[in-house]
Amino acid sequence: MSGFQWWHTAVIYQIYPRSFMDGNGDGVGDLAGIISRLDYLQDLGIDAIWISPIYPSPMADFGYDVSDYTDIDPLFGDLATFDRLLEAIHRRGMRLILDWVPNHTSDEHPWFIESRASRENPRRDWYIWKDAKPDGSPPNNWRSFFGGLAWEWDATTEQYYLHLFDRKQPDLNWRNPEVKASMFETLRFWMERGVDGFRMDVVSFIIKDEQFRDNPVEEIVDDDVSDSNPIHREQRHIYDIDRPEVHDVMREIRAVIDAYPERVSIGEIWTEPLARWAEFFGQNGDELHLPFHFGLLFLPWQAQPIRVQIEALEAVLPPGAWPSNVLGSHDASRLATRFGPQAVRTAAMLLLTLRGTPVVYMGEEIGMVDGVIPADKIQDPQGINSGAELSRDPCRTPFQWSEVPYAGFSTVEPWLPVAEGYEQRNVAAQQVDPHSVLNLYKRLLAYRKSTPALQQGAYHTVTDTPDTCYAYLREYDGQRRLIVLSFADAEQTLSLDAIADRGKVAVSSGLDREGEDLDLSRLRLGAHEGLIIEI
Repeated sequence: MSGFQWWHTAVIYQIYPRSFMDGNGDGVGDLAGIISRLDYLQDLGIDAIWISPIYPSPMADFGYDVSDYTDIDPLFGDLATFDRLLEAIHRRGMRLILDWVPNHTSDEHPWFIESRASRENPRRDWYIWKDAKPDGSPPNNWRSFFGGLAWEWDATTEQYYLHLFDRKQPDLNWRNPEVKASMFETLRFWMERGVDGFRMDVVSFIIKDEQFRDNPVEEIVDDDVSDSNPIHREQRHIYDIDRPEVHDVMREIRAVIDAYPERVSIGEIWTEPLARWAEFFGQNGDELHLPFHFGLLFLPWQAQPIRVQIEALEAVLPPGAWPSNVLGSHDASRLATRFGPQAVRTAAMLLLTLRGTPVVYMGEEIGMVDGVIPADKIQDPQGINSGAELSRDPCRTPFQWSEVPYAGFSTVEPWLPVAEGYEQRNVAAQQVDPHSVLNLYKRLLAYRKSTPALQQGAYHTVTDTPDTCYAYLREYDGQRRLIVLSFADAEQTLSLDAIADRGKVAVSSGLDREGEDLDLSRLRLGAHEGLIIEI
C-alpha cells in the first residue's frame, strides 16, 4: 500500500439526496433519511459517500444553484443534522465527499444580489457582466447548456450577465481574486468540519476567454454518441469552457485542499480528447486527484469500443496518475435502461475490476431502470427548457427499498414518481435472493477489498479473444486475476491458455460458478457472463 491513499482503493457511492430516503415524510429525501440507511451502505461494502448538493438553494436546478455555500438547506436538514451524519459515516469507517459548485451561484445568492444592484457595487465584478452589442443583442453567441443563449439582460443595470446553465445560475468571475479567496474559504469551512473531499461540478468551466470571442458553429452529427445532449454539440466550445488558463486556478484549488491531510479532489471533467482531459491531473500531479472518466457512459455496450476506450485512457495517464471510472450518474440514463437489463451484471464486474476508483450511482446495485415521467411532472430545467427527451428526471427517481407503496422511500407521494417494477426490483427482495444483482455487488465489493490486484494492480489487455468478449489481467506483487466479460447473446468458448493453463472462478456474474476449476484452453463463457478468475 506504499504511496496509496484511501481514495486510490475506495469505492465511492453517489447519493442524489432528494431521491435516496425521506426521513421526515415530506416526499423529498434528506440527511436524516441518509443516516437511517448508513448500515445498508456499510453492509454493501461502500468506502466513501458522495452527496450531491445539500446547500441552501431556490432549487431552480435542485441544489446546483447555491445561495449559501456554508449551510444546509432546510429541505435536507441543518448543520447539526449534517454533523450527526458525518460522525455516523466516520464511525462506520467510511468517508464523506461533498459536491462543490464553483462555476456559478444562484441569482438569489447575496453576492449576486449585490452584484446586480448597480454597476458601482463592490461585488459587481464578482460575476460576468457585459454590454450589449450596438444592435442590443448579447455580447457573443455562447449557448446555455440548458437551452437558449447564455446571456440574460438585466434591465436595472442595462447589461447582460453570463449563465452557462439556467438563467438563475449566474457564472462567477474566477478572474477576480476576491471571488477565488471567498470560494477557497467555502472549501476550508467544510474541511474544518471534517469533510473528506469534494466532487467539483463542471470545474473546468470556471475560466472564460478574456476577449469573449464567438464560439465556432459546428454542425450536429446525429450518430455522435460522445454526448447525451445535442445542445453541447451546436458549437465548438473553445472560448466558453476548458480554457488553458483554468489549470492555474486548479493548482490553487489543490493547494487549498492539500493543506488538510487525506482529503481528495474529484473533478467533473468532460474535456475531449482524452489527452486534454488528462491535463487535469497537472504537470506534477498538482491539480485534481481524480478527474472523472466519463468515456464509458455513452459508448455502445460492445466489447471492442469499451476495450479501445480503456486502452486509450491508460495510454494518456501521466506517470503516477490514477483513473476513476463511471457507468452511471444523476445526469445520464440508468445503466439498465441505456445498455439493457442483460448488461447489469457484466457492467458491475467491469466497473469494480478495472484499474482505478469506481463510482457507483445509487440504485445501480439493484438494477434500477429509468422512470417514466409524465409531461406534467417533469421537474428538471433541462427537460423543461430543451424537451422531455433531455430531462434527467428519469434517472433521478426515488430509490427502491421495498415493495410497499412509494417503494419504501417515503410515506407520501414523492417529488418524482417511482419507477415501474419497483415491487420486484428493490433492496428487500434482492437481499433474500442469493443470486440477485445486489448480492453480486456485495460479493464483488468484498472480493475487491480483499484482493490487492484489483485494488491497486496494473492493467493489461488480453488481446486473443473474440470481438464479442473483453478480457484483461490485473496484477500486483505476484497476484494475478483474469477478468473475462462476454457481450454476446450466445455461449462463447475462449482459448486463453497463453495466459495460464488453468484457473479457478473467484466470482461469476451469476454467482453460480464460484470455485469451479477451469481449463483455460477451452473456457466456456455464457451469454453476457462475466468471470473473475484466479490464476
